Amino acid sequence: MTPLTLTLNPIVPLTREQFYQLCQVNRDIRMERSNTGDLILIPPTGWGTGKRNADLTTELNIWNRQTKLGIVFDSSTGFSLPNGSDRSPDAAWVQKTRIEALAPDPARFLPLAPDFVIELRSATDKLVPLQHKMAEYQDCGVRLGWLIDPQNKQVEIYRGGQSPECLSHPKQLSGEEVLPGFVLKLVDIWD
Repeated sequence: MTPLTLTLNPIVPLTREQFYQLCQVNRDIRMERSNTGDLILIPPTGWGTGKRNADLTTELNIWNRQTKLGIVFDSSTGFSLPNGSDRSPDAAWVQKTRIEALAPDPARFLPLAPDFVIELRSATDKLVPLQHKMAEYQDCGVRLGWLIDPQNKQVEIYRGGQSPECLSHPKQLSGEEVLPGFVLKLVDIWD
């Protein structure tokens, strides 16, 4: 199922704090908030997407444990982005020094844009909304992002200040200078 967007403005402007409270009292519902205050309800994925998400996060976490350069986050983590939206990428990574400089409350959403994000298209996701979400991450300062589309075996790579690059049937992806030495093999993602 695709996400359901509820436009609340101008009837009820949903602030960042109200959204946080709404998430706290509805912990079983996965939600995001757009920079215009729209509420985005995200249904659970099928087991195939869940497995792929787990594989992606695991590979990223293994690399991070070896390098100790940052912190890896799963799809349940909220990020309060600079443009006013609150988003939860499927996987994310932030340099440890950026988090240490903020000393944020670990019970709250992280008030920054990650350095790296992954969005994994599920079988029911429409591509265009995911592309818009990736562009939003890029506009908010995400340095590297991968939109992985298993149905078409394509990856769109988003880099700060550049147009997205589309790769067809890549065997692996490089973390480039953002994630030095990280290589994601896609054989399990494509299967």
